[in-house]
Amino acid sequence: MIYRIAAAGVLFSALLSAQPACPETPTYSICEIVFELSDQEAQAHPNPYLSVQIHAEFRSPEARTFLMPGFWDGGRRLVIRFAPMEAGRWDYRVTSNISRWNGMIGHFTAVESDSKGFVRAANVHHFSYTERGRRPIPHLWMGDTCYRFAFIGRELFEQIVDRRAEQKFNHIRGLVFGNFPGGEKVYLDPDTPNVAYFQELDRRILYMNSKGITADLILGGDRNHLADFFPSWRQRQRYIRYVVARYAPMNVTWQLVQEFEEYKDGRDLMKELGGLLKKLDPYGHPRSTHTTSTAAPLLDDGWMDYIVYQTSDEALEAIEHQLYAAPQVNAEFAYENSGAGATHRHHVDTDTFRKRLWIATMSGMYPTYGNTGTYGGRGIEISAEYLDAPGAQQMTHWYDFFSRTRHWELEPYYDVDGGRALALPGIEYIVYLEKPGPVELVTEKREYQIYWFNPITGEFVRPKKKKYKGERFSGRPPTLDHDWVLHLSRDGKKASMAKRYYFESRPVLMQEVELDPKRCPYEIAEPPGETLPIDTPVRFSLRLTRETRATSRMLFLWTGEVAGAGTGYQVLATGKEGEFRVPRRLVRRLPANMNLRVYGMNTYGKVYLLNRVYTLQEK
Repeated sequence: MIYRIAAAGVLFSALLSAQPACPETPTYSICEIVFELSDQEAQAHPNPYLSVQIHAEFRSPEARTFLMPGFWDGGRRLVIRFAPMEAGRWDYRVTSNISRWNGMIGHFTAVESDSKGFVRAANVHHFSYTERGRRPIPHLWMGDTCYRFAFIGRELFEQIVDRRAEQKFNHIRGLVFGNFPGGEKVYLDPDTPNVAYFQELDRRILYMNSKGITADLILGGDRNHLADFFPSWRQRQRYIRYVVARYAPMNVTWQLVQEFEEYKDGRDLMKELGGLLKKLDPYGHPRSTHTTSTAAPLLDDGWMDYIVYQTSDEALEAIEHQLYAAPQVNAEFAYENSGAGATHRHHVDTDTFRKRLWIATMSGMYPTYGNTGTYGGRGIEISAEYLDAPGAQQMTHWYDFFSRTRHWELEPYYDVDGGRALALPGIEYIVYLEKPGPVELVTEKREYQIYWFNPITGEFVRPKKKKYKGERFSGRPPTLDHDWVLHLSRDGKKASMAKRYYFESRPVLMQEVELDPKRCPYEIAEPPGETLPIDTPVRFSLRLTRETRATSRMLFLWTGEVAGAGTGYQVLATGKEGEFRVPRRLVRRLPANMNLRVYGMNTYGKVYLLNRVYTLQEK
């Protein structure tokens, strides 16, 4: 969060006598202001984590002001850690309940660096590196998962980071605090952080940053872990403040907890924690939470600015992309099992992993990888043996492919038969053919270079006819033995756009969902009646009322929300028919009225919505 002060001259009038706090500091690197308690102060504050309050306001060369909390770093030591984002003189003023520190002033000088800056949400569904006065640099998010990165041996940790950096991964997500062996060392008790652990975590996050990797920090484990360990809101507030003070000056994103749906009153807790992050983090690092399916139900609460998913369901991926103006990161569409073993249904073979990767991408999502031998779940130990698994290599191929595109402007495209597509219309079209065969694609009438990309090997194959000009492309992949990617690209035009456009070349317009039931091409056939049992399998089905080319391959998403419960909506099912059960966590008390929503998306990407209200009751 950025704080502006209208009377900056008054607030910082005493800075004429200030002393430098740090040597010259490159932008986006760390300046630390260190404080030591005296004997008397230490006696009055035996646990500084609980009782010492300290923060500083930093004023930038462009007169922006940032409020940064400080943290206890063991013994009598307290630190205010800050990363300047502009070159020039930075002034600061300290506020503290330690009287001799309160009102202290100082300054330091930041010098320009070659850093791209911090990651932020940008251009509706995408990411960039950007800061005030600097041209935004597109950020092609490609993540890896290593839940226990903070707990494994340092040699293994660095081996993983080094290899992932070589493979072009630029995010690694993992737990700051988890409910697995080793997690008990993070806090000695709810009021005492283990400073040695956090000092080592400092080194590890900085090591990742030095390799160009952003740390996606999960602040609590699953199964209600964080709420159980910190039962009071004051304890949770101190914890959030502590991690913000230590890690906000680094290149991080926040992913609150594992599987927020497993938390009692999960939405309320995420709103509390996310609101604290939004308030305390002056850099505004991207905020979301891990989930069992989608974090989108929390978007309306105002603290979240990107959506995390754990799904390989094409309907959920595609429809929610059309509904929400926020970037989407699919953290668990699949984990590759390349030999380490499988303990969950989403632990799949390499071919299945690759296909899910590209299908999620065509829905507009950014991917996070996981290998069962390196992701660090409870069931399988981490081993460097699996760092060069085929799926990791295919992730690199994915990155190399999209580095050739204007990926920060691509959106799902639907005028295609034979595959799933992304496009910046008139500039480039990308079609994924999971099942290779004929493909037809409507394009703006321009001349395009034709490329066929092999997602297994990363090789490009140029056809005999290397260019296409027209309004309807038709063709076949080079072979029919595996999946392929078609790329139609105006290479010269893209080169000129890179020089002409500040960032995006056109606005991204969100569609309006069709709410008129008379225009909806389907109706709810089941469940019948006006009541539904809680926690019991219920049959559902739809009936098409208009059969056209547009409705021939529709995707459907079923959600339920209890009015007034404050729990948000829950994804109940996808598809035209099947069974769902309404989970008890959706309801605070029975009986209750649930709004059943059925979203349908036709082959042209048009989304419809039907609503029906049911009364929920015990079976």
